Amino acid sequence: MQHMDVVSLILFIAVIALAFFRKNNIGVLALAIGVIAVRLFGMNDKTLIGAVSSSLFTTLVGITLLFAIITSTGALDLLARKIIALAGKRIWLIPILMFLAGFTIVAVGPGGVPALAIIPPLAVAIAVEVGYNPLMLALIGISGMTSGRFSPITPESSIILNAVNEAGYAGNVTPAIWVNAVIYNMILALIIYVVFKGYKVKAAPDAEVKQTEKFSGKQIVALLSIVVMLVLIIFCNVNIGLSALAVAAVLLVFHVADDSQCIKAIPWNTIVMVLGVGALLEVVNKAGGISLMSDGLSKIMNSSTATPLMSLSAGLLSLVSSALGVVYPTMMPMSIDIAKQIGGVNPAALMSAVAAAGAASGISPMSTGGALIIAAIAGDKGVGLTKEGENKIFVQLLIISVLSLVLLFVVAWLIYGPVANVLSPSAL
Repeated sequence: MQHMDVVSLILFIAVIALAFFRKNNIGVLALAIGVIAVRLFGMNDKTLIGAVSSSLFTTLVGITLLFAIITSTGALDLLARKIIALAGKRIWLIPILMFLAGFTIVAVGPGGVPALAIIPPLAVAIAVEVGYNPLMLALIGISGMTSGRFSPITPESSIILNAVNEAGYAGNVTPAIWVNAVIYNMILALIIYVVFKGYKVKAAPDAEVKQTEKFSGKQIVALLSIVVMLVLIIFCNVNIGLSALAVAAVLLVFHVADDSQCIKAIPWNTIVMVLGVGALLEVVNKAGGISLMSDGLSKIMNSSTATPLMSLSAGLLSLVSSALGVVYPTMMPMSIDIAKQIGGVNPAALMSAVAAAGAASGISPMSTGGALIIAAIAGDKGVGLTKEGENKIFVQLLIISVLSLVLLFVVAWLIYGPVANVLSPSAL
């Protein structure tokens, strides 16, 4: 079929629009359109079925089941109340504490993946207690996480440095990448706070009283299970979803919670939605839709536009592939080549754009981060999310992820070059 790259993009946009206006589950419609798309593009059903991410399914089921168990004990709500109590009447401190929590958990070494299991559910629990928009607080927590992903001791930094070293680049790019990521994410978190009108939320009158509550034995065990999961992920290299499932199974065996109720609490609508849309997006990618957009950007690069356009290219690529497994190993060496060809561009500035974009697209609802945000909100009974509400949050996250790349375009254009020149002078 001619122009199937253009047609694939039109189909993808049409699915999102139809589900939004007809209030249907986007994932179901995406799979239905996928059946038609693979035939239009000369593919087969195995292509569509293979595009349904078993890894993401395992992650979503494992994490949501584990946190359904933890939530059922009341441990997460009580932890949220204790964090709120730290702020007392200074309710404006809550988003700052959430940002710092995400930053610290990631920057001390484990990287972004393990923290994804903790930050969204905790942010939602705190938001419900205080009255903040749960999506807002979860996004601020994710922004903090993204700020910490490029500290010198994280897996993300190791992957980037390995790719840079193999490409033969002698410069120290870590300072520029990290500082640029922090600047961008602080700006993003502030904008999210303002857009969601977080400044209008007032302090809980009984914040000091809640601080005196004690954890029960079951609640302590439930919270310790998070630590066990992190140990499995970080030190034993167990998949995040399988780690969560293993820990959840042990908790259920010892009757920390009721298994039937916790399995029912898994947000299956969300899982179908995310997996279905992700599968269609992979078909769009195979049809050339993503390459069409990315190639169009690369053709208009020059010394002044290379850094912001690099952020858009990396962001588009990371929508359909792993930042750690594909985007960083591929585009970090590419940044060096582009800087050589164009001239007048610091490779560290281009790498900063790639790093930030690869992480920023993680809030897309088709990614693990965005999916876990929706799952955390859908799984919290205090939110009471409906099917229409899930679709609305899906679309909101999609819009926010696009707008975040637009923001990154501007920030990269204005700031990344000067910061890179100061902290990581070009070694070309």
